[in-house]
Amino acid sequence: METAMFGAGCFWGVEETFRQLDGVKETAVGYAGGEVENPSYEQVCSDRTGHAEVVKVDFDPKQIDYDSLLEVFWNCHNPTQRNRQGPDFGSQYRSVIFCANAEQKQKAEASKEKLAASGKYDRPIATLIEDAVPFFRAEEYHQQYLAKRGRSNCSL
Repeated sequence: METAMFGAGCFWGVEETFRQLDGVKETAVGYAGGEVENPSYEQVCSDRTGHAEVVKVDFDPKQIDYDSLLEVFWNCHNPTQRNRQGPDFGSQYRSVIFCANAEQKQKAEASKEKLAASGKYDRPIATLIEDAVPFFRAEEYHQQYLAKRGRSNCSL
């Protein structure tokens, strides 16, 4: 089993996207990259803790590889917007990949370069690629938020 961690805006839809993939064994939403130990949702939403809303993805690399997870990440949000996705804005919604090891970091950087060179976007890729940091699990009501409500995405 391996773990990946992605921030791509509001964690509800991002979690549901990854949760549907064969080979993903568990997902959890939470906060990472900030300066407050075990922050609350209200603290993170203040945009003063430095945390991003993230999804932790536990996956079986024999069923789905990290490169495939990166593809899903790039396609589930707009990576040219650093601190905004849709109507949500602030550093807690930043586009970020937290890498568990050197191999993940190399793959993330290579995939970012490939996407930038592809011409898919008119603007530069703003996604940050950083070393893993502590993950703080979000409150239980955020876990599988959309699935609990019979929804697959946040769109109206």
